[in-house]
Amino acid sequence: MQTVSNSIQVSHLLLQKTVKNASVIIDATCGNGNDTLFLAQNAPFAHIYAFDIQHTAIENTIAKTKEYENRINYICDSHINIKKYINNTFINAATFNLGYLPSGSHSITTDATTTINTVDCIKNLLAPNGVISILMYPGHNAGAKEYKQLFEHTRTFDNHIFTVGWYCLHNHTNAPALCWIEKQG
Repeated sequence: MQTVSNSIQVSHLLLQKTVKNASVIIDATCGNGNDTLFLAQNAPFAHIYAFDIQHTAIENTIAKTKEYENRINYICDSHINIKKYINNTFINAATFNLGYLPSGSHSITTDATTTINTVDCIKNLLAPNGVISILMYPGHNAGAKEYKQLFEHTRTFDNHIFTVGWYCLHNHTNAPALCWIEKQG
């Protein structure tokens, strides 16, 4: 078992420093609430917007983050609609954990087009030194498509404004991958 090398652990290590003094954070795919809980525990001053399209995911997240509910908006809607909920404010951090809801239907997955459009929306709202963390799972068909399209899309980001890094386990077939986007300060 890996102790600090899987993509989720790397994402959390990178996010810890960024969210410590954050005021606005997006969990674009709250799923079972693990990332929302991590963000709430590590960002004591932040208001968190937790999105998911599935009622079950929102219920799971509410149950897991009950202690922090006064700092979290639980939104059962697609992350593509972020501007309906967040206006005229900078975002310090956003996280995506793509794919399907663990223990849920594998036929309901995130979509490459929606994800790319949402990432573009969020990157335009990022505060200086703000970050976007995107975990992808290329081991299933929708995840492989999303990974490939997002990999190509992020190549086009202006390197005078954004730094984009990719992390994956090189000798593990179809292991989760991490895309890290940082807006320069």
